[in-house]
Formats: sequence, structure tokens, C-alpha cells
Amino acid sequence: MENKFTLHISAFNDRVRAMNQLKQTELRLSAIEANNLQADILATLVQIARLSTENTARSSEITQINLDGGDFK
Repeated sequence: MENKFTLHISAFNDRVRAMNQLKQTELRLSAIEANNLQADILATLVQIARLSTENTARSSEITQINLDGGDFK
């Protein structure tokens, strides 16, 4: 599966992974890092909501199929 995380979410994920590997119990973010992470999370949630809405609209479309045999004899 291709990694489609945004830059700041990926950076946060890397820092959490490093924290866990070093068995640290605390992770601190600067205000800028926290704001960037928040912006990426919000953008991701907006994208998910948009895709969900598109998917719901597509699934409510009705496809009509006629099985009349055509010219088959």
C-alpha cells in the first residue's frame, strides 16, 4: 500500500516510532509542529468526508439492466 500520509503526519509518526523504540514515555511538540499536525489532520478529515459523500452519491445511483434475450433464439 502506498504511503499517502502528509508531511507532518509522517513526521509525527516517525517521532512516535522513535519514542517507542527508545522506550520514552513523553513526546513534546512545539507550537509550530502542533499547528502543522492539526492542519494536516483537518485536511485529511475533510478529504475523507468528501470521498465519503462522493461514494454515497455514487451508490445511490440506479443502474437499469434489461435482460430480454435480445435476438437470441
